[in-house]
Amino acid sequence: VLLVHPVHRVDEQYPMSEVVRTLSPRFIESAEDFAASYPILWPNISHLGITSAAYMPLIAQARPIGALGLLYRDKGGFTADERNLLMALGTSIAQSLQRAMLYEQEHDLAEGLQQAMLPRRIPSVPGAQVAVRYRSARLGRDIGGDWYDLIPLPGGRVGAVIGDVQGHDTHAAAVMGQLRIVLRAYAAEGHSPATVMARASVFLHELDTDRFATCTYAEVDLTTGVVQVVRAGHVDPVVRDVDGSCRRVVSEGGLPLGLSAEFGRLEYPVSTVELDPGQTMILFTDGLVELPGSDLDEGMQRLTSLVANGPQDLQKLADQLCDAVDGRGGQDDVAVLLLRRRAAHAPQPGGRLQQHVAQNDPEALSSSRHMIRAAVRAWGAKDRADEIELAADELITNALMHTDGGAVVTIRVLAGTERRLRVDVEDRSSALPRRRDAGEDGVSGRGLMLVDRLADVWGVESRGSGKCVWCEFLIPTR
Repeated sequence: VLLVHPVHRVDEQYPMSEVVRTLSPRFIESAEDFAASYPILWPNISHLGITSAAYMPLIAQARPIGALGLLYRDKGGFTADERNLLMALGTSIAQSLQRAMLYEQEHDLAEGLQQAMLPRRIPSVPGAQVAVRYRSARLGRDIGGDWYDLIPLPGGRVGAVIGDVQGHDTHAAAVMGQLRIVLRAYAAEGHSPATVMARASVFLHELDTDRFATCTYAEVDLTTGVVQVVRAGHVDPVVRDVDGSCRRVVSEGGLPLGLSAEFGRLEYPVSTVELDPGQTMILFTDGLVELPGSDLDEGMQRLTSLVANGPQDLQKLADQLCDAVDGRGGQDDVAVLLLRRRAAHAPQPGGRLQQHVAQNDPEALSSSRHMIRAAVRAWGAKDRADEIELAADELITNALMHTDGGAVVTIRVLAGTERRLRVDVEDRSSALPRRRDAGEDGVSGRGLMLVDRLADVWGVESRGSGKCVWCEFLIPTR
C-alpha cells in the first residue's frame, strides 16, 4: 500500500516522526499493534486493511534526511532477514537521495557562479543590434566555462568576444570569469586584437591552472564595417547576409589561450572582413555545432542552414539556435552572440582602426590593405583612395624591409578645421628613415619620395622603443 503522509512535526506521535527522532526503524507486526501505538493515525487508515508496516529512517552522513514507510496487507510480522533487507533498502535510498541533493546543490552553486561571471547586461551600441544567449547543458555537471562579452570601444568600435574554458565544473566557471575581465581590460586599454589575445593567453598561463581556453575576438568598426577577427583555437564565426544566405568566415587562428603562452607561440593572425549594413555576424561556442558521432563540418553545415532559414528578428533567431540544441539533446554548454550592423553612421573624432603586420606574413599585409581600403571608402575619401592606399603600402613595406620586427598600422580620421585622414606605421627601430634618390636600378629609394608626393603632409616621430612614420590626407568634410 502506498500512503502519502501529511507534514508532521518530529515530536508528534506518528511513526514517520518517531523514526526520524530516534534514528531507529519501527516494525509494526499487526493491526492491533498499529492501533495501540499510533491512535491518532490509525483511525484515518484503518479502512485500508493494513496488517503490518515498516518505517525506516533515511540516514546519510549520520544525519536524518527523511523517512520511508511501507504498509502491507495480508502480512503479519517480519523475519530477521526481511528486517535486514528493509534496513539495507533504507540505507541505499538514503545514500541515493543524498547524492541527488549534493548534485543539485553543486549544480545550483555552479550555475549561480556561471551566471554571476557573465555580463549583467549588454550595453546599447550605436550602429548595431545585439542578441546574446547562454544555455547550460542538461547532462554531466551542466556548467562549463562558456562566455560572451561585448566591449564598447572609442571611435564607433565595439569588441565582440566568445570563449570557452576547458572543463565543466565550478573551477571552469571561476577561470572564465577572471579571463573575461582581463580580456575586457586589455581591449579597453586600446590594444590591437592580436595583442589582446596574446596578453590574455599569458595571463591564463600565469594563473596557475591546468585549464586552457578557446576564444574568438572580433573588433568591429561600425562606421566602416571593417571587422578584425582573431581566433585562439575556436570555431569560425558565421555571417548572415541581408538576403538570408549564410557563410562561414574562415580565418587563420592561433593556439588556445594558455597553450600559446606555454609553448611560446603568441602570434595571433588577424583576418579582416567587411560587414555591410544589415549583415549579421554570429559568434558561438562549439556546443552549438558539435554532436557525438559527427564531425565539425557537418555541424557547421547544419548551423548555416538553420541560420539561413531562421527568422529575421535577431532575438528570435538567437532563441531558435538554442532551441535547436535542446531539441537534439546537446550535452555541452552553448554561448551565442549575434551582432547586426545597422546603416552606416558618421565616424567619430579619434576613431581608429589598427592592425599588427608581422614580417614574412603576406596574409597580414593583405589584411591591412583590406582594412585601409574599407576605411577610406567608408570615411568619404574615395577620391583619394589610390593615393592613400599606395602611400600606406609604401610605409608598411619600408618598415618590414628595414627593421627586424613587424609593424603596427593605424588609420584614423582627425577632426578639426580641416578633416584629415591619417596613417601611422610604427616599428621597433630607432633609425629614422631618410628620403633619397632611387638607385641606378630604379628599384629602391622611391618609397618616401612617393609618400612625399602623394600625401599632403608626412613626418617621423620617435617613440620610446622605436618610431612612427605618418602621413595625412585632406578629405572632404561631411
